[in-house]
Amino acid sequence: MAPSSTISNIVGAPLQLVWFLYDVAAETSTPTLFLIFVSLVGLAFGLIYIVLHIVAPKPRLPYPSEKTYITTNPDGTISKPRPLPCWYDRWHAESRLKEQPSSTASYPTIPAGFPVPDFGTVEPAEVEISVVIPAYNEADRLIPTLEEMVAYLDENFGRPVTSSTSGISSRPTSKGTGTPKPHRNVFKDASAHKRQHPPSGYEILLINDGSTDRTVDVALDFSRQHNLHDILRIVTLEKNRGKGGGVTHGLRHVRGEYAVFADADGASRFGDLGKLIEGCEDVVDGSNRGVAIGSRAHLVGSEAVVKRSAIRNFLMRSFHFVLMILTPPATSRIRDTQCGFKLFSRAALPHIVPYMHTEGWIFDIEMLMLAESAPATPVLASDGSVIGTSYGIKVAEVPIGWHEVDGSKMNLVKDSVKMALGLAVLRASWMLGVYRRRLA
Repeated sequence: MAPSSTISNIVGAPLQLVWFLYDVAAETSTPTLFLIFVSLVGLAFGLIYIVLHIVAPKPRLPYPSEKTYITTNPDGTISKPRPLPCWYDRWHAESRLKEQPSSTASYPTIPAGFPVPDFGTVEPAEVEISVVIPAYNEADRLIPTLEEMVAYLDENFGRPVTSSTSGISSRPTSKGTGTPKPHRNVFKDASAHKRQHPPSGYEILLINDGSTDRTVDVALDFSRQHNLHDILRIVTLEKNRGKGGGVTHGLRHVRGEYAVFADADGASRFGDLGKLIEGCEDVVDGSNRGVAIGSRAHLVGSEAVVKRSAIRNFLMRSFHFVLMILTPPATSRIRDTQCGFKLFSRAALPHIVPYMHTEGWIFDIEMLMLAESAPATPVLASDGSVIGTSYGIKVAEVPIGWHEVDGSKMNLVKDSVKMALGLAVLRASWMLGVYRRRLA
């Protein structure tokens, strides 16, 4: 058969199909066509729903060893694995027990028809600030990051207060200036100040995400040298979960009034933590829920960004364009979703962490989407009466210092494509009900 004949058959086949469908449509009644169209659309959505159930990420349950941590003892030895405190377990259990239609009786000041907060309560904070560091083979970059963190935290928060009953480190307290005063004291829970042992100091949770280098040894050596006994806690995941999985696991076990996660490379200036706290307190609602995220958007056009390769800048702008299209309104307006420096108030955690699914690079976006879609909370007047509602958790985008650090484990092209596809799967899964705010 001649090549021209083959080409003409290939081109002609679609035309013949179109004309055949046209003839069938012309001979079919309008109601029947409408029914066929609806059936095809329904079939398409059904197939998409099934495919999403297959390909959408489903985080695994933690192994028993992942709910323990090790630290250094005052004599320099390594502790045996200790139980890792977990506000999530208690919150989950209480939520299951209290998830009854009559639960509104627990809020007598809230009139009928007004939304109520989530049923479960979060355990009171034991420290002022919890820092979560996801780490995978970070032996070469970890020390400068820890040095900057500890210097800042010691100066501004001090070490935990000695207490024989609170389970907090018995090391003497270092003098610190404390948390910056909240901007909106009306939203702050005064009960913490009435407790016998109010939160003080800080903790650092290093989530070792299946590292194969000396990450753990380096962290333990640093703990010995700086007397961070039971302050620097190392949690080892048996199998690598990805950055998102490590951060989520860490946030389930924080004890702080505030919880912040920071990348192990130290690219974000940790000294800007105070700015994040102030930003969070500027947007906190009546239930003390608030989120503040570090942003590098103000650096666009600066030397740090201009020196990047053209392909990297192109992929960055392309991803933000896709992000703007696929995410809900408040999230799409955020200029920098991927900066690895984000802070949460303790009351915001139960509205975000339990519903996380993504464990790869785009987990930040799911966190922000969950904050935006968080249940409404009552707005209370000074006398405790309800005067309105506040929908979602507000997010403050705070400019921070940042610099490029060598040694990134991200494959620029490959991971950028994965992030775009992952974002599409994530958004579709939430829109079609594959992911929902429900207790497992």
